Amino acid sequence: MSAHDRNAKKLIAVRLVLFISVFLLASCSANYHLRKAIKKGYSCDTIADTITITSIDSIPYVLRDSIAWEKVIVQKDTIVRYKASKVPKTRYETKIEYRLKRDTIKLLQKVEVVKYKKERNNKKKPNLWLFIIGFGIGFITNWLLKFSKVPL
Repeated sequence: MSAHDRNAKKLIAVRLVLFISVFLLASCSANYHLRKAIKKGYSCDTIADTITITSIDSIPYVLRDSIAWEKVIVQKDTIVRYKASKVPKTRYETKIEYRLKRDTIKLLQKVEVVKYKKERNNKKKPNLWLFIIGFGIGFITNWLLKFSKVPL
């Protein structure tokens, strides 16, 4: 290997290191991503809640020749602060949510159709005239068979 080839390889390595370092230094910052998220609907609010803790303490004191206890109610307030983030839904999440609602509505419609058909079948009254005519035909047939010469 000649000296010229070694110098060329060193130069390539230096340029590669320089390119990588410039690329890493020029990358986007956290503030850039935060600004983009706020533009798309992200919000972070500080919320404070007050919690009241009530406790009952007993304090002994001497009354004549006996010890008596006095109840004392003690209240302590504590303020709790926390951050609530609201992250907007992505297009994919919105699409899935819509699909679930659509499928639920279709399923409910199918259930309603089945209920309607069952109710319609249950509401049918038996045909009383058919029963009366059948009973009459059977009665007449029985009466005619009494007069037949060949018994069945």
